[in-house]
Amino acid sequence: MSPRFPFFGILSVNSPIEGLLEHYELIAKGTMLLERALTSYIEEGVGPQFTELQEELTQAEEHADAIKRNMRNHLPRGLFMAVDKPFFLTYLSKQDNILDAGQESLDWLSMRDMKVPQEFRKGLIDLILEITKIVTLLEPALRATVDLINGDDTDRENTKVLYRNVREQHRHITRRCHVLTADIYNTDMDFKDIYQLIHFVERMQWISHETENCIDLLRSMIAK
Repeated sequence: MSPRFPFFGILSVNSPIEGLLEHYELIAKGTMLLERALTSYIEEGVGPQFTELQEELTQAEEHADAIKRNMRNHLPRGLFMAVDKPFFLTYLSKQDNILDAGQESLDWLSMRDMKVPQEFRKGLIDLILEITKIVTLLEPALRATVDLINGDDTDRENTKVLYRNVREQHRHITRRCHVLTADIYNTDMDFKDIYQLIHFVERMQWISHETENCIDLLRSMIAK
């Protein structure tokens, strides 16, 4: 078994753990593109603007994948990692899944051009705003964790508060998704429209779920 260091603060400025922040920036960008794409789809369907935003999201996902591969291929030996490699690699995968879910959500919308009923437009927009919020809440939690691991901060309790903020937002999104899903199922829309919107909502819930998974892994990284 590789020896473990009993303290943080052993990483250089260019440590792998800080690469998670660079990867996160693409996740945040993708979430903003997703928000704009949904608005465009509601207004004009699969029009030029939606298609352009979908392509930008695809490019962001490809860039994030490139960063992920580079980080995986250049990890130092276990002796020089302040956190276990399995935690690190699993976190990286979960964070990447956020963008994958966003990409899949647009794939579902673009499969066929449908007119989103007026009764669901506000609910969908509100949902994507809540999704943007939970992804935004991940950033300070990630930065606080990196600071703890690098020894730049010792406020563990404040970091745990940041974790709880994400978990609470996830619970809120889960409730909203359940209500919206039930409302869609009980509408008189064509079954194809129902199926399409339900899958979009499911992808939104997946984003939220994977964001919470990220928090669970961050908590494990700083556990004593």
